[in-house]
Amino acid sequence: MKKEFPFVPSRYVIFLVIKTLLILETAMGDPRSQTVNLTCGNQMEHNSSVFVPNFVATMENISDQMRASAFGLAVSGSGPDTNYGLAQCYGDLSLLDCVLCYAEARTVLPQCFPFTGGRIYLDGCFMRSDNYSFFQEYTGPGDRAICGNTTRKNSTYEESVRQAVSSAVLAAPNQNGSAIFQGAVHGAVNETVYVLADCWRTLNANSCKACLENASASILECLPWSEGRALNTGCFMRYSDKDFLNKKPGNGNSKDTTIVIAVSVVSSVILLVVGVAIGFYIWKHRYIQKKRRGSNDAEKLVKTLNDSSLNFKYSTLEKATGSFDDANKLGQGGFGTVYKGVLPDGREIAVKRLFFNNRHRAGDFYNEVNIISSVEHKNLVRLLGCSCSGPESLLVYEFLPNKSLDRFIFDANRGKALNWEKRYEIIVGTAEGLVYLHENSKNRIIHRDIKASNILLDSRLRAKIADFGLARSFEEDQSHISTAIAGTLGYMAPEYLAHGQLTEKADVYSFGVLLLEIVTGRLNNRSKTSEYTDSLITITWKHFRSGTVEQLYDPNLMLHNHYNVNVKNEILRVLHIGLLCTQEIQSLRPAMSKALQMLTNKDYELPAPTNPPFIDERTMELTDMCEDPCYPLRAGYSTSIATISEISFCPR
Repeated sequence: MKKEFPFVPSRYVIFLVIKTLLILETAMGDPRSQTVNLTCGNQMEHNSSVFVPNFVATMENISDQMRASAFGLAVSGSGPDTNYGLAQCYGDLSLLDCVLCYAEARTVLPQCFPFTGGRIYLDGCFMRSDNYSFFQEYTGPGDRAICGNTTRKNSTYEESVRQAVSSAVLAAPNQNGSAIFQGAVHGAVNETVYVLADCWRTLNANSCKACLENASASILECLPWSEGRALNTGCFMRYSDKDFLNKKPGNGNSKDTTIVIAVSVVSSVILLVVGVAIGFYIWKHRYIQKKRRGSNDAEKLVKTLNDSSLNFKYSTLEKATGSFDDANKLGQGGFGTVYKGVLPDGREIAVKRLFFNNRHRAGDFYNEVNIISSVEHKNLVRLLGCSCSGPESLLVYEFLPNKSLDRFIFDANRGKALNWEKRYEIIVGTAEGLVYLHENSKNRIIHRDIKASNILLDSRLRAKIADFGLARSFEEDQSHISTAIAGTLGYMAPEYLAHGQLTEKADVYSFGVLLLEIVTGRLNNRSKTSEYTDSLITITWKHFRSGTVEQLYDPNLMLHNHYNVNVKNEILRVLHIGLLCTQEIQSLRPAMSKALQMLTNKDYELPAPTNPPFIDERTMELTDMCEDPCYPLRAGYSTSIATISEISFCPR
């Protein structure tokens, strides 16, 4: 029997890394390798087995250039996983310090994986990677200033900063677009200001000047604080009352050269280890999945279904839907289009038309059939059968005439049909369905995509959970499932987004978001044109703490005669439970069975909720008072994509 060994870097490599770094600590100047900011992109890699080698090749290519000129530019691969990379050290760093700074940057940037893009600003260098050519960009939505808040300075210091920054904008750009300005404006004691400005060497003089003008405008907003940094697309600027500048780089010596080579070798080994580890993980994950399902799942499924009562002929369903006429279209989601159909015996059905031309789509189909056919509950949509023998795969569900919940609660007119009594019944029904999924003795299931559009309503407006394409089964003794991140932004739990570790508490979080939406009639997935600048969760939390939550209630709830004190208290209680379900720390969220008990037992005393995940949606980073926006994650907390339509969060 062949044994499997975990992939662990050899002790020799680890020893070499530590030993080399200890030697360097006494030999180097100040590479200023502290991370100031790391921002990851919003687009997932297309093919891991292609993306990872491209990324590693780009980093290696840049590494060779950095050793020679403190600047590197590289492109690796082709197609959607092409990797464009750029790195540059600021003008006052020696070549040795530059290599050290880059070694740190290339170690941190892979934390953005599996997203294709990322940029990292260190105090001594900059690095960016993406899947398109960004080399000529000098402005972008991520441009910002980070201000130090250690000391407030007087007007004399402020004037010195303005003079120094103005001098940098005028003096830095040269004909090649490079900007190297380092200097000081001297004043009285503690009033001297030190300034550094740099543009990426890919910019021409005009673009460099424009970039620095934008940077200077943002950095001056840091006054009267003693320090500020502008982190712009295309340039960097910093001022401080401390002399952070390195002395003018010398010509170097053989000792420096030896150290540069040693650092380059060690950093290459580290990156190689990281790349191999990622590749090994991807291979092992796919191997286990393939072994678990088998390579011919689709064929097995066809054979099984052809001999079962679940099987429908493709021609029967095609005729039932009028050849999938648009007039019969009920809705469309990420996994297929749903049509209304009428069988020859007069039964009304809903047919999900799921196209797939690869294993991934086949797996979604297989997963949904397997999971939903194994469960049965009054609050789950019933699977009547499927067809997998025709040119496309079809799922057949019971027909629900009122379609989905989102058509009501987010529509001012249709929302009038749902008074509080109906909404409460829908909430309890959804909770009961989730309790069944999580605690079913046969097959415990995490839905992974609980949202208003996946809660369907029957003729009596009773809730039924639908769309199990993303659902995952888990064993009794599993603490979590490690899986690729999938779902709908605005409903995904922060720990799932940050670490890919899936538990039942991810469904609890989504259910909490749903409660807030039902009470307020507002969509948590805020569009960019929305009047609200915060997520619904953040808004609700603020109103809850100030005792003004009634301002958030859906106006349709107040139109009915029975809107009285008891109803108000019940709505407040549901909103309170919604906040308990969306707490940032997953262990504090109640299990679904406990949440159901809270909803149905009015005497159950609710604990005070703790804060939900907070993010600054303009920068897509965690809002915190500390200078490092990713500090809470480094300290053990996680971030969330509470409402935005793009994915970007602090590194894992």
